[in-house]
Amino acid sequence: MLMMSVLYKQIVQKSKEYEPATVSFLMDMVRIPSPSCQEKNVVQRIKEEMEKVGFDQVRIDGLGNVIGSIGSGPRVIAFDAHIDTVGTGDLAAWKGGGPFETRIEDGKVWGRGTVDQEGGMASMVYAGKIIKEMNLNDQFTLFFTGTVMEEDCDGLCWQYLIKEEKIRPELVVITEPTNMNICRGHRGRMEIRVAFNGRSCHGSAPERGDNAIYKAARAALEIEKLNDRIRHDPFLGKGTVTVTQATSSSPSLCAVADGAALHLDRRLTLGETKESAVAEVADAVKRAGLNETDFKVEVLQYAEKAYTGLVYPAEKYYPTWAMPEDSPHLKQAVEAYKGVFAKEPLVDKWTFSTNGVATAGMHGIPTLGLGPGNEVHAHAPNEACPVEHLSGAAAFYAALVARMNGKI
Repeated sequence: MLMMSVLYKQIVQKSKEYEPATVSFLMDMVRIPSPSCQEKNVVQRIKEEMEKVGFDQVRIDGLGNVIGSIGSGPRVIAFDAHIDTVGTGDLAAWKGGGPFETRIEDGKVWGRGTVDQEGGMASMVYAGKIIKEMNLNDQFTLFFTGTVMEEDCDGLCWQYLIKEEKIRPELVVITEPTNMNICRGHRGRMEIRVAFNGRSCHGSAPERGDNAIYKAARAALEIEKLNDRIRHDPFLGKGTVTVTQATSSSPSLCAVADGAALHLDRRLTLGETKESAVAEVADAVKRAGLNETDFKVEVLQYAEKAYTGLVYPAEKYYPTWAMPEDSPHLKQAVEAYKGVFAKEPLVDKWTFSTNGVATAGMHGIPTLGLGPGNEVHAHAPNEACPVEHLSGAAAFYAALVARMNGKI
């Protein structure tokens, strides 16, 4: 068992002192439905809490992200939580009053967004309060960002923050759920559409036409086989591809389909690129006996309107990333973890994708993460986050800042 220094103990004590307030703030956020592109009300609630606990500045940018800051040092650290949530799914699957009627039970806060990912937001805000009250920062400008539209388009918010707001930290801490482990990367992903050409004719004589659905069906089976050939990385694991939607078009339900399309979810491991993934899909389709004139492979685009009214288009390509094991920032995080929890951390990876696709994957900014809750509960009914995770995460964030400032 590792020994905890006096300052670490004080940080942990302060986080426990603010645990009820952290929980209350999280429950307030959960009560406000906040699907992607409809986050305005929860953003306003976060802004109020940041102002209440004493952030130096709080503002909302053009895309709708809420940005709280502490300090004015020349170096920059950012803590990030996306505050949009997925839908509720089958309401009958939710127990105890539904996804927005949050409650505390069995030592957990229950409701949609408690894990993915408003729990991280609550912990971040109260970490900021601890940092200010304990004077843990004098070298950095600290940004705490509540970001929008992540569930629709991972990293779009940080593309905006980096390119338009000119925020470029030396370290970004993602507060997505990690079950209180440290994560240093994850696979990337992309959304691919494969469109197939056909020729319609009357359904009573299908031999006169060229059925695009049959082409798509043969191609789908070959795309499935592609999983056997995809690259494997020792840390991040294997890339994958799966068909998530099939559509078709025809003049009527009594006509041969003149068009069809497959939507693919492609998970990318280290060493894979957008170009290599597209080429592999095209090769798989050709193995189905199709010619290049029969189909088209394209990476999709995202161009939805934010709640502010802004449309900020982006390609649906989200690069893979992993912080090196010998990164000095990772070493600082490990030491802060040991100081707060008096044990060695598990340094791992996320299964899903985060805003790190933009900070680390696109822009090469050192990025790591620790967040309250277990990712297995993300997007699931009866989502719940342990209360002790909320205060523990707040303590870790504050301790990391103290350590990077040389206070510990």
